[in-house]
Amino acid sequence: MAAMNVLEKVALVFFFVIGLSYFAEVACEEGLGASFIFGDSLVDAGNNNYLSTLSKANIAPNGIDFKASGGNPTGRYTNGRTIGDIVGEELGQPNYAAPFLAPNSTGKSILYGVNYASGGGGIMNATGRIFVNRLGLDIQIDYFSITRKQIDKLLGASKARDYIMRKSIFSITIGANDFLNNYLLPVLSIGARITQNPDTFIDDMIGHFRNQLTRLYRLDARKFVIGNVGPIGCIPYQKTINQLKENECVELANKLALQYNRRLKDLLTELNENLPGATFVHANVYDLVMEVITNYEKYGFTTASRACCGNGGQFAGIIPCGPTSSMCQDRAKHVFWDPYHPSEAANLIIAKQLINGDKRYISPVNLRQLRDL
Repeated sequence: MAAMNVLEKVALVFFFVIGLSYFAEVACEEGLGASFIFGDSLVDAGNNNYLSTLSKANIAPNGIDFKASGGNPTGRYTNGRTIGDIVGEELGQPNYAAPFLAPNSTGKSILYGVNYASGGGGIMNATGRIFVNRLGLDIQIDYFSITRKQIDKLLGASKARDYIMRKSIFSITIGANDFLNNYLLPVLSIGARITQNPDTFIDDMIGHFRNQLTRLYRLDARKFVIGNVGPIGCIPYQKTINQLKENECVELANKLALQYNRRLKDLLTELNENLPGATFVHANVYDLVMEVITNYEKYGFTTASRACCGNGGQFAGIIPCGPTSSMCQDRAKHVFWDPYHPSEAANLIIAKQLINGDKRYISPVNLRQLRDL
């Protein structure tokens, strides 16, 4: 009888492994695969809920339009879906990529992908320390290396490698905090800004980022989409604290973003040439967001300056969104949800351009083409 129990257990394990392999094969045939998301609060799906940090979005009314949670906050820094959520949906993902730190990011669910993004995180390890805790990109990649080993166990080394290389997309949305919550932050960065001019700081960022992307490549990542830094001088927070008019943006912040973006484009060209089999897609978020901000009425918005949810100053741009915040009547009419982050309506426009758009905003291929490579 004992022998029969052992045989039964062996059979169960065998069929479990076969089942997972079948799942991966079906996913591959249907052009699905995994979405691995790295970055900051623009794409954080709830990792910061599990950190002792000052940067959290797990309070109402954040998530009020997020259907999957019934309008309850999940830790997303917007009223609904992030760009990462929308891209996953549009490319055929049956589930949202679970936050790495969440209890449900285990077992076969990781074959859909995992979200490592963290509000306050940056390329540089010092970025975001004002929030006490956050996951910088180095730590996010450490966490992916754990997932990578788990996928080996689920599928076997050979199939796992194929699944990661051929059917998985690695999206990285990072860099804004390196300016907003590092280089430009008066309290913490004044010493660094005396010793480092913008060129030197951006050199450091690019050098760090090159190493981080190469490390992901060594972990078998091959399909990358990298977002550049958006027009951070145009967010309600920057416009409010600098007392600007509605159609003005902070020149220095945007100038730094553009300077970094030029270097980033060169870096991605270099990596495409030097890392065999990899495709690094450049997402021109700066021009895309600037187009929406400049021509907001054309896209159905009534304002591209005022936060829908926030308090303080002309554009409700100082105090982050929370239960005591004032909230706009029509959330779909605001480009910005809070002092820092786009609304779901804006995220939808940005995501759809990245998925199906032309080379103005996404090159050398768009995300639908990247998936099918």
